[in-house]
Amino acid sequence: MKKIIKLEGLDCGHCATKIEDAVKKIDGVMSASVNFLNQKMVLEASDETFDAVLNEAKKLIKKIEPDISIKA
Repeated sequence: MKKIIKLEGLDCGHCATKIEDAVKKIDGVMSASVNFLNQKMVLEASDETFDAVLNEAKKLIKKIEPDISIKA
């Protein structure tokens, strides 16, 4: 499953790279890419693990950038 997640309040390209690198390390992530200009992340994981991966990704994003609003 592939899903686009809106990251409102993403401040800089460096933060986008940090988020992308952290999310890619989550077990079950097939691919992840963060576009700073569009403030979107494309997350891909298997259908069976997608919800768990998404929840873990949300936790990591909030840890890296607490002010971001995540809309999945």
